[in-house]
Amino acid sequence: METTIALYSHDSVGLGHARRNRALAYALAEHLPDRLGGSVRGLLIAGHPDAGRDPLPDGWDWLILPGLTRGPGGTVPRRLGGDAEDLRALRAATARAALTALRPDLLIVDRHPFGIDGEFLPALRDLRAQGCAIVLGLREVLDAPEPAALEWERLGGAEHVADHLDAVWVYGDAQVYDPRLTGELPGALAHLATTTGYLGHGRPPAPRGERRPAGDGGPRAPYLLTVLGGGSDGAELARVAAAAEPPAGHHHLLVTGPQMAEEDIAEVRSIARPGTSVVRSAADVPELIAEASAVVSMAGYNTLAELLVTSTPALVVPRTRRRQEQPRRARALAALGAVTTQGIDTLTPAVVTDWWRQAVATRCDRTGIDLGGLAVVPRLAAELLGHGASTGRATTGHAASGRRAAGRRTASRQEVRAVAV
Repeated sequence: METTIALYSHDSVGLGHARRNRALAYALAEHLPDRLGGSVRGLLIAGHPDAGRDPLPDGWDWLILPGLTRGPGGTVPRRLGGDAEDLRALRAATARAALTALRPDLLIVDRHPFGIDGEFLPALRDLRAQGCAIVLGLREVLDAPEPAALEWERLGGAEHVADHLDAVWVYGDAQVYDPRLTGELPGALAHLATTTGYLGHGRPPAPRGERRPAGDGGPRAPYLLTVLGGGSDGAELARVAAAAEPPAGHHHLLVTGPQMAEEDIAEVRSIARPGTSVVRSAADVPELIAEASAVVSMAGYNTLAELLVTSTPALVVPRTRRRQEQPRRARALAALGAVTTQGIDTLTPAVVTDWWRQAVATRCDRTGIDLGGLAVVPRLAAELLGHGASTGRATTGHAASGRRAAGRRTASRQEVRAVAV
């Protein structure tokens, strides 16, 4: 028996959504065949060209949609030019045609269930009618409660969104942060939700031969690391970190991220202290984090998931524009002693210098945080598809009812395929 999985992310800003889905693809490819008793293949639909540069497991592939990104008056084409509405129609038709041909058994949508301005809704309705199991995957923090509630209302309300889903998987530890309790996840969606643990342990390694930053032979130990995710909104932190003074005997590696503007990278290099190397990208960021004496970073989900599996001390400087997601995540983790956090408005090179001097002599114990989401997701997927029993983690009442419904979906799907044949 072959199981087909599709994962979708719109990727208007950054690569966080696509990289989260890529980590899930590796976990599902590794663990789901044993649970289902057959092979597993998959397609990742993404909206940023850089996503397709990352390798996938055997039997999996990327479909990169023409890019949309944020502009002054809303979404605009990233590269193709022309009218944004026409490009959304092209993206919608492309995704729908691919999924019609692929006929997945399971679809996982990252963060935005209907895509940009509803572009993914036609495909979602098709798959729902065909009996495909549909999951909305969410990072543990969405936003402050009021804007989060308004966002669900703009989609037609939580009940309308829930009508298109079989489950919601929250990629976090409820003991750290639970969006079902903060108001970010309204009742109709909270009823569908199960927390998985952070997607920390088991993230895919860098490809062989890509173990060091591009354009550099690798940091000299002991070293400090500054990482800025994709880099599109990390220039301010990069300037502060580049101007800080590394402790004696320590090298400082600053990874700007592939999406930082060239002029910003040039400025960061011009003010970098002796002993600081500035590179655009590094394929092996998790390894670099684990081996660093200390890390300065923003508070994006993927960066912190990679950080939390290590004992490396971290100064986390959250982005405050657009959403309150990063400040809320940073505060929740700081309250547990897992990170140190400070706002960019009060951060100076002197503050970073002083923090480095203290941090390099310490390590951080994060063993109390649930970081096993990549092992849990394959089990939840198998249950949703009607295979296996729940083990090791309590599930919500709806998750149990979802397993009972899985048999009906499977039978319906077999009928649909029989007619098609």
